[in-house]
Amino acid sequence: MLRELEKAEQKWGGANKAIDQWLNNRRNLLVHYCRIAGLPPYENGNSLPSVDNVRSFCEMLVDYVSEGHFEVYNQVVSACEKHGQTSKAVAQQLLPKINDTTDAALDFNDKYTEAADDKVLMQLDSDLSRLGDAMETRFQLEDQLLEVLHTRHS
Repeated sequence: MLRELEKAEQKWGGANKAIDQWLNNRRNLLVHYCRIAGLPPYENGNSLPSVDNVRSFCEMLVDYVSEGHFEVYNQVVSACEKHGQTSKAVAQQLLPKINDTTDAALDFNDKYTEAADDKVLMQLDSDLSRLGDAMETRFQLEDQLLEVLHTRHS
């Protein structure tokens, strides 16, 4: 996912301040994901992350999802609407698919922001795996949306 992010940053970086901020927030989210998942270079042996670290990740996750829905997507869709029906149609096809991935993020957030002890963290690996799949799908769809805007309107 980080390699794909680097490609996105190279391709669309500097094109729009909001998109730059959004891609930077994606990077921060992915780094934090790798930390709590114990992925390289953040291997943590057999120990679980703290509940506070997981909650911090949840905050970043919800912020990222919200930023997309309430700021970036609106700007991208608005630009697509201005520049043709084909772009608008593509955006309208992608947004419901992106919305589907939101449920996985919100479910994860609900479960782990309410976590009172380490017992819930015993399920973290499998929950992170499902969330990682949803995030990867989301990032691919978001990149397709940005590609439509960039290719047809830059």
